[in-house]
Amino acid sequence: MRAAVLNESPVNAPYAKTRPLSIETLDLKDPGRGEILVRVKAAGLCHSDLSVVNGARPRPVPMALGHEASGVVEALGEGVDDLEVGDHVVMVFVPSCGHCLPCAEGRPALCEPGAATNGAGTLLGGAIRLTYRGEPVHHHLGVSAFAEAAVVSRNSVVKVDKDLPFEHAALFGCAVLTGVGAVVNTAGVRAGQRVAVIGLGGVGLAALLGARASGAGQIIAVDPIEEKRALALELGASEAIDPREDGADAKIKAMTSGGVDAAIELAGSVPALDFAYRITRRGGLTVTGGLAAPTERLALAPVTLVGEERTLKGSYIGSCIPSRDIPRYVALFKAGLLPVDRLLTSRGSLDGINEALDALVEGRTVRHVIEM
Repeated sequence: MRAAVLNESPVNAPYAKTRPLSIETLDLKDPGRGEILVRVKAAGLCHSDLSVVNGARPRPVPMALGHEASGVVEALGEGVDDLEVGDHVVMVFVPSCGHCLPCAEGRPALCEPGAATNGAGTLLGGAIRLTYRGEPVHHHLGVSAFAEAAVVSRNSVVKVDKDLPFEHAALFGCAVLTGVGAVVNTAGVRAGQRVAVIGLGGVGLAALLGARASGAGQIIAVDPIEEKRALALELGASEAIDPREDGADAKIKAMTSGGVDAAIELAGSVPALDFAYRITRRGGLTVTGGLAAPTERLALAPVTLVGEERTLKGSYIGSCIPSRDIPRYVALFKAGLLPVDRLLTSRGSLDGINEALDALVEGRTVRHVIEM
């Protein structure tokens, strides 16, 4: 099968020139116990993929990239008895073992074996099912979806309705889980609250949709790119602010009578997180789900946490329970309350993936979906 493989990292843009992802024909082994074979139909291009290419999130190479995808089950490994061949599934980029302490606490996004195997570039059980000329190729976040097919852990997929278009279904595996979950699960936004979303990529705009579905009274969208701010207004933002404007933070605090109840940073940068913290009110909550580079540091005056009873909280995969939340979010989408399809701004083939990376870096796309 054909797949997009990263052979070295970091690689710098422009990617149309440096071409970090090569399309190779890989051998894919049959699924082992607790695994399934999925025919990939659509895969979204995300900053988490870009962060492996540019070295911000170091991973072992060679690696077949891609983690946000949908497809059709083609074969079942031993022990998988709750799926059938022909089922449609959404892939989830942290497989949960169901037995470690975070899983037992109902926090599968923090699964300890899942985190360990993701870091090692293997499937949940520790296996590698991809090879190129006899040599192993690592799995990206247990999925490796920029490919015609994937063998994944059963715990890396959630079954969805067959009438959900593949190109929309793919977005639920990362952008929607992470963005909507950051609002609903991590921040616990309630009706009437004032919310700011900082960073209007696919995840950020999904968070905006989640805030609107939650009944937020005021939604402030923050991003330096004018086109993304315009789209945010179309999707229900009350105001859209360019953070580079002089006094942008003071402007937001003035229009919210002292700051927002919840500021949700999804840009993956320290300046964005600093801005989010500055516009949060006394007693308010700042959520970060943007995954800045591990070497970055945030300068913070601890006195504000105490004297203003502020909360700074992380959100990974939107603090979601995928088997619970994906069906809920799909139901909201079908009811017209979560228009996820508006996040899909471009499509392409596997062969154009390096050019699509450039569009992502330059902010020319919200979600680009590769169709197999």
